[in-house]
Amino acid sequence: MIEITDIEKIYKMGGETVKALNKVSLSIQEGEYTSIMGPSGSGKSTLMNILGLLDRFDSGRYMLNGTDVSGLSDSELAKIRNKEIGFVFQSFNLMARMNVLENVMLPLVYGKVPYKERRERAIEALEKVGLGDRLEHLTNEISGGQKQRVAIARAIVNRPSVLMADEPTGNLDSKTTLDIMRIFQELNSEGTTIVMVTHEPEMAKYSKRIVHFRDGVIIKDEELTPELLPEREVE
Repeated sequence: MIEITDIEKIYKMGGETVKALNKVSLSIQEGEYTSIMGPSGSGKSTLMNILGLLDRFDSGRYMLNGTDVSGLSDSELAKIRNKEIGFVFQSFNLMARMNVLENVMLPLVYGKVPYKERRERAIEALEKVGLGDRLEHLTNEISGGQKQRVAIARAIVNRPSVLMADEPTGNLDSKTTLDIMRIFQELNSEGTTIVMVTHEPEMAKYSKRIVHFRDGVIIKDEELTPELLPEREVE
Protein backbone atom coordinates (compact mmCIF):
# COMPACT_ATOMS: atom_id res chain seq x y z
CA MET A 1 0.00 0.00 0.00
CA ILE A 2 2.62 2.54 1.15
CA GLU A 3 6.37 2.18 0.76
CA ILE A 4 8.81 5.03 1.30
CA THR A 5 12.57 4.62 0.98
CA ASP A 6 15.24 7.03 2.28
CA ILE A 7 12.87 10.00 2.35
CA GLU A 8 14.46 13.32 3.24
CA LYS A 9 12.73 16.65 3.84
CA ILE A 10 14.92 19.68 4.47
CA TYR A 11 13.84 23.14 5.63
CA LYS A 12 16.04 26.21 5.54
CA MET A 13 15.42 28.58 8.46
CA GLY A 14 17.55 31.68 8.29
CA GLY A 15 21.08 30.43 8.00
CA GLU A 16 20.28 26.98 9.36
CA THR A 17 19.33 23.79 7.57
CA VAL A 18 16.94 21.48 9.41
CA LYS A 19 16.28 17.89 8.34
CA ALA A 20 12.64 17.32 9.25
CA LEU A 21 12.96 13.77 7.87
CA ASN A 22 16.34 12.07 7.68
CA LYS A 23 16.41 9.09 5.28
CA VAL A 24 13.15 7.60 6.58
CA SER A 25 12.04 4.22 5.23
CA LEU A 26 8.65 2.73 6.08
CA SER A 27 6.18 0.20 4.66
CA ILE A 28 2.47 0.08 5.50
CA GLN A 29 0.48 -2.88 4.22
CA GLU A 30 -3.11 -2.94 3.04
CA GLY A 31 -5.51 -3.27 5.98
CA GLU A 32 -3.08 -2.00 8.63
CA TYR A 33 -4.06 0.50 11.31
CA THR A 34 -0.88 2.42 12.11
CA SER A 35 -0.33 5.26 14.58
CA ILE A 36 2.58 7.65 14.09
CA MET A 37 3.74 9.18 17.37
CA GLY A 38 6.39 11.62 18.51
CA PRO A 39 6.91 14.92 20.32
CA SER A 40 6.42 18.29 18.67
CA GLY A 41 9.05 18.80 15.97
CA SER A 42 9.80 15.08 15.63
CA GLY A 43 8.81 14.93 11.96
CA LYS A 44 5.52 13.03 12.30
CA SER A 45 3.34 15.77 10.75
CA THR A 46 5.87 16.31 7.97
CA LEU A 47 5.69 12.60 7.21
CA MET A 48 1.88 12.69 7.20
CA ASN A 49 1.88 15.59 4.72
CA ILE A 50 4.25 13.69 2.43
CA LEU A 51 2.31 10.43 2.69
CA GLY A 52 -0.88 12.38 1.93
CA LEU A 53 0.73 14.04 -1.14
CA LEU A 54 0.21 17.46 0.45
CA ASP A 55 3.93 18.21 0.48
CA ARG A 56 6.94 17.17 -1.57
CA PHE A 57 10.14 15.59 -0.31
CA ASP A 58 13.70 16.44 -1.29
CA SER A 59 15.06 12.97 -1.94
CA GLY A 60 14.05 9.34 -1.72
CA ARG A 61 11.24 7.29 -3.24
CA TYR A 62 7.53 6.94 -2.48
CA MET A 63 5.37 4.14 -3.85
CA LEU A 64 1.62 4.50 -3.22
CA ASN A 65 -0.57 1.55 -4.13
CA GLY A 66 1.87 0.48 -6.82
CA THR A 67 2.48 3.96 -8.28
CA ASP A 68 5.78 5.82 -7.96
CA VAL A 69 4.64 9.33 -7.03
CA SER A 70 8.14 10.75 -6.62
CA GLY A 71 8.31 12.79 -9.82
CA LEU A 72 4.66 13.50 -10.62
CA SER A 73 3.31 16.97 -11.41
CA ASP A 74 0.99 18.86 -9.04
CA SER A 75 -2.06 18.04 -11.17
CA GLU A 76 -1.12 14.34 -11.29
CA LEU A 77 -0.65 14.31 -7.52
CA ALA A 78 -4.03 16.00 -7.02
CA LYS A 79 -5.78 13.31 -9.08
CA ILE A 80 -4.11 10.49 -7.14
CA ARG A 81 -4.78 12.24 -3.83
CA ASN A 82 -8.49 12.59 -4.60
CA LYS A 83 -8.74 8.94 -5.65
CA GLU A 84 -6.46 7.15 -3.20
CA ILE A 85 -6.47 9.17 0.05
CA GLY A 86 -9.11 10.29 2.53
CA PHE A 87 -8.17 12.94 5.11
CA VAL A 88 -9.45 13.60 8.62
CA PHE A 89 -8.08 16.69 10.36
CA GLN A 90 -8.19 17.97 13.93
CA SER A 91 -10.09 21.11 12.86
CA PHE A 92 -12.70 19.21 10.76
CA ASN A 93 -12.30 21.57 7.73
CA LEU A 94 -16.02 21.52 6.89
CA MET A 95 -17.75 24.10 4.70
CA ALA A 96 -19.95 26.23 6.98
CA ARG A 97 -22.44 27.23 4.29
CA MET A 98 -23.08 23.65 3.19
CA ASN A 99 -25.23 21.13 5.00
CA VAL A 100 -23.91 17.78 6.20
CA LEU A 101 -24.84 15.92 3.02
CA GLU A 102 -23.33 18.59 0.74
CA ASN A 103 -20.06 18.51 2.71
CA VAL A 104 -19.74 14.77 2.25
CA MET A 105 -20.62 14.97 -1.44
CA LEU A 106 -17.90 17.54 -2.13
CA PRO A 107 -15.00 15.15 -2.99
CA LEU A 108 -17.28 13.42 -5.48
CA VAL A 109 -18.00 16.76 -7.15
CA TYR A 110 -14.25 17.17 -7.72
CA GLY A 111 -14.21 13.63 -9.08
CA LYS A 112 -17.05 14.50 -11.50
CA VAL A 113 -19.30 11.73 -10.18
CA PRO A 114 -22.94 12.14 -11.38
CA TYR A 115 -25.29 13.78 -8.86
CA LYS A 116 -27.46 10.74 -8.16
CA GLU A 117 -24.45 8.56 -7.39
CA ARG A 118 -22.87 11.37 -5.32
CA ARG A 119 -25.96 11.59 -3.16
CA GLU A 120 -26.31 7.82 -2.72
CA ARG A 121 -22.65 7.36 -1.78
CA ALA A 122 -22.70 10.33 0.61
CA ILE A 123 -25.79 9.00 2.39
CA GLU A 124 -24.18 5.56 2.65
CA ALA A 125 -21.03 7.09 4.19
CA LEU A 126 -23.05 9.15 6.69
CA GLU A 127 -25.07 6.13 7.71
CA LYS A 128 -21.81 4.24 8.30
CA VAL A 129 -20.76 6.85 10.88
CA GLY A 130 -24.21 7.06 12.46
CA LEU A 131 -25.40 10.34 10.96
CA GLY A 132 -28.06 9.18 8.52
CA ASP A 133 -30.58 11.39 10.31
CA ARG A 134 -28.52 14.61 10.09
CA LEU A 135 -28.32 15.05 6.32
CA GLU A 136 -29.88 18.51 6.10
CA HIS A 137 -28.29 20.01 9.21
CA LEU A 138 -25.78 22.83 8.75
CA THR A 139 -22.41 22.26 10.36
CA ASN A 140 -23.07 24.95 13.01
CA GLU A 141 -26.11 22.96 14.12
CA ILE A 142 -24.19 19.83 15.15
CA SER A 143 -21.71 18.99 17.91
CA GLY A 144 -17.94 18.73 17.60
CA GLY A 145 -18.12 14.95 17.66
CA GLN A 146 -20.74 14.95 14.92
CA LYS A 147 -18.60 17.34 12.87
CA GLN A 148 -15.71 14.90 13.07
CA ARG A 149 -17.99 12.05 12.01
CA VAL A 150 -19.07 14.16 9.01
CA ALA A 151 -15.37 14.66 8.24
CA ILE A 152 -14.80 10.90 8.42
CA ALA A 153 -17.77 10.28 6.10
CA ARG A 154 -16.33 12.82 3.66
CA ALA A 155 -12.95 11.10 3.88
CA ILE A 156 -14.32 7.65 3.02
CA VAL A 157 -16.95 8.64 0.44
CA ASN A 158 -14.44 8.29 -2.41
CA ARG A 159 -13.62 4.77 -1.19
CA PRO A 160 -9.91 5.64 -0.85
CA SER A 161 -7.08 3.16 -0.50
CA VAL A 162 -5.98 4.74 2.77
CA LEU A 163 -7.54 6.98 5.43
CA MET A 164 -5.11 9.48 6.96
CA ALA A 165 -6.00 11.18 10.24
CA ASP A 166 -3.97 14.03 11.74
CA GLU A 167 -4.70 14.41 15.48
CA PRO A 168 -8.38 13.57 14.78
CA THR A 169 -9.46 13.77 18.44
CA GLY A 170 -7.50 16.87 19.45
CA ASN A 171 -10.61 19.08 19.74
CA LEU A 172 -12.92 16.49 21.30
CA ASP A 173 -13.90 15.49 24.83
CA SER A 174 -13.00 12.06 26.17
CA LYS A 175 -16.36 10.41 25.50
CA THR A 176 -16.51 11.70 21.92
CA THR A 177 -12.86 10.73 21.42
CA LEU A 178 -13.68 7.10 22.19
CA ASP A 179 -16.58 7.25 19.74
CA ILE A 180 -14.23 8.40 16.96
CA MET A 181 -11.70 5.69 17.85
CA ARG A 182 -14.51 3.16 17.72
CA ILE A 183 -15.45 4.28 14.21
CA PHE A 184 -11.82 3.94 13.10
CA GLN A 185 -11.68 0.41 14.45
CA GLU A 186 -14.92 -0.46 12.64
CA LEU A 187 -13.61 0.96 9.36
CA ASN A 188 -10.35 -0.93 9.79
CA SER A 189 -12.21 -4.18 10.52
CA GLU A 190 -13.97 -3.68 7.17
CA GLY A 191 -10.62 -3.43 5.38
CA THR A 192 -9.81 0.29 5.43
CA THR A 193 -6.11 1.07 5.81
CA ILE A 194 -5.64 3.78 8.45
CA VAL A 195 -2.64 5.97 9.23
CA MET A 196 -3.12 8.25 12.25
CA VAL A 197 -0.81 10.90 13.65
CA THR A 198 -1.26 11.40 17.38
CA HIS A 199 0.77 12.53 20.37
CA GLU A 200 -1.54 10.66 22.76
CA PRO A 201 -0.55 7.11 23.79
CA GLU A 202 -4.13 6.57 24.94
CA MET A 203 -5.32 6.94 21.34
CA ALA A 204 -2.49 4.97 19.75
CA LYS A 205 -3.30 1.87 21.82
CA TYR A 206 -6.40 1.29 19.66
CA SER A 207 -4.27 0.80 16.54
CA LYS A 208 -2.36 -2.30 15.46
CA ARG A 209 1.05 -0.68 15.14
CA ILE A 210 2.88 2.35 16.50
CA VAL A 211 5.76 4.03 14.67
CA HIS A 212 7.69 6.34 17.02
CA PHE A 213 9.50 9.42 15.66
CA ARG A 214 12.15 11.64 17.13
CA ASP A 215 14.40 14.20 15.42
CA GLY A 216 13.30 13.15 11.95
CA VAL A 217 13.99 9.44 12.27
CA ILE A 218 12.07 6.34 13.33
CA ILE A 219 13.30 5.24 16.76
CA LYS A 220 10.85 2.41 17.37
CA ASP A 221 8.32 0.39 15.34
CA GLU A 222 6.08 -1.89 17.37
CA GLU A 223 3.15 -4.13 16.56
CA LEU A 224 0.22 -4.19 18.98
CA THR A 225 -2.75 -6.25 19.93
CA PRO A 226 -5.16 -3.30 19.85
CA GLU A 227 -7.42 -2.54 22.76
CA LEU A 228 -10.90 -3.08 21.36
CA LEU A 229 -13.78 -0.75 22.04
CA PRO A 230 -17.40 -1.94 22.28
CA GLU A 231 -19.65 -1.30 19.31
CA ARG A 232 -21.20 2.13 19.01
CA GLU A 233 -24.62 2.77 20.42
CA VAL A 234 -27.03 4.05 17.78
CA GLU A 235 -28.03 7.63 18.59
